[in-house]
Amino acid sequence: MRTFVFAALAVAAIAFLCVDTHVVAALAHYSGNLAGPATMAMFAAPSASFRGIQRVRAEANDDPVKVFAELQRTVEAFKAEQEKALADIRKKVEDPLQAEKVERINADISRHTAALDEINAAIAALKLGGGGGAPNADVQAHAKAFDGFFRRGAEAGLRDLEVKAGLTSQSNPDGGFLVPTQMEATIDRVLGTVSALRSAARVITISTGSYTKDVNMGGAAAGWVGEEEARTETGTPSLRSLEFPVMELYAEPYATQIILDDARIDIEQWLADEVSITFAEKEGAAFITGDGVKKPRGLLSYEKVANGSYAWGKTGYIASGHASAFASTAPADALIDLFHALRAGYRNNANWLMSDITLGALRKMKDGQGNYLWAPPTTPEAPSTILGKPVITDDNMPSVGADAFPIAFGDFQRAYLVIDRAGIRVLRNPYKVNGKVAFYTTKRVGGGIQNFEAVKLLKIATS
Repeated sequence: MRTFVFAALAVAAIAFLCVDTHVVAALAHYSGNLAGPATMAMFAAPSASFRGIQRVRAEANDDPVKVFAELQRTVEAFKAEQEKALADIRKKVEDPLQAEKVERINADISRHTAALDEINAAIAALKLGGGGGAPNADVQAHAKAFDGFFRRGAEAGLRDLEVKAGLTSQSNPDGGFLVPTQMEATIDRVLGTVSALRSAARVITISTGSYTKDVNMGGAAAGWVGEEEARTETGTPSLRSLEFPVMELYAEPYATQIILDDARIDIEQWLADEVSITFAEKEGAAFITGDGVKKPRGLLSYEKVANGSYAWGKTGYIASGHASAFASTAPADALIDLFHALRAGYRNNANWLMSDITLGALRKMKDGQGNYLWAPPTTPEAPSTILGKPVITDDNMPSVGADAFPIAFGDFQRAYLVIDRAGIRVLRNPYKVNGKVAFYTTKRVGGGIQNFEAVKLLKIATS
């Protein structure tokens, strides 16, 4: 009976929530005590901890209103205890127990804000995957044929069905078979909700091996003129072509033949669960620190210069005022300077990007008027802010330390470009490991800065 209850909940999630992997994973996680091993084996829930990504768990027992209320209470407690700690410092009677209490409450704030982020991300993922109506006959036929290929290795007619379903215009491409459209959409939803920079950047899809964009490094020239006066020639715009190649990202999950033979198991969902978090984790790291060799070029991998010496093709930075930390006096000034280093036109849609540890340190900072720089969400759906701008946390961003660049501030839609090549391919190999079938799964993705004016960095340094 207990197994039946869990299975019914899972089926309901699949039927009404567009087979969202994270809702099913959450049910599996929070209802594990209701389900037997056979039922639990139907769902491959990702592990609980990943570096550099925001987990999306539509937790069954999380009410966003309750989490928001708890966050508000915790923030007020944090402020009260932080004021006590600051008073102790001013009296030169610093209490280590008080400092420990502040850190503990600070960690609770991180936990509550992360919970709200996860709930809102899960809701957004469901909305993205919720419409579209029933697939057409060719798409359904391809999905059915792919299931046969996946379970039994049956390839007959699958290549032609890829073309009919609109997945490719090539009748004989190399490198495995394209996954069904719904499975690709499921993976894309996960990538879009768990990869922090991807969620903020501009994302485009191409069908070739690279994307080329012409950019104007100086802006269009203009001048004033009277109604009947001669028009003198303005300067020619300085154009430069940026090329963003897409690189191959792969995962290779294994399945036993017993699982493949079980018709109750949704094989498409199983593969999506297996590869989506792996892809998101690898992507997330590359979008921040990738060197551009066989991977995207990361936000922090370009040449960096003091903002006063900024030139196109380089990333400008503001120094923190201390060689290994924030300045001991007026530490918030560096963030205010970073805020204003970004041109006003880019600040309208700007976000902060930093690790959760760095954000924890910034919560304690005040401006010159004694106001905390960090502000909690004003509603369950709203983000937390610093100086009125939303904060995105990504633990691939470096921690505070000498010569590190732990904070970025910019309009990432205009600053960073993510390029997806359409199609995710699977190559089936039943011979690699005895008793198991390997599924070599690949997608192609690229990335890099497309507008160097639209983002600024904070460097931990004196200058």
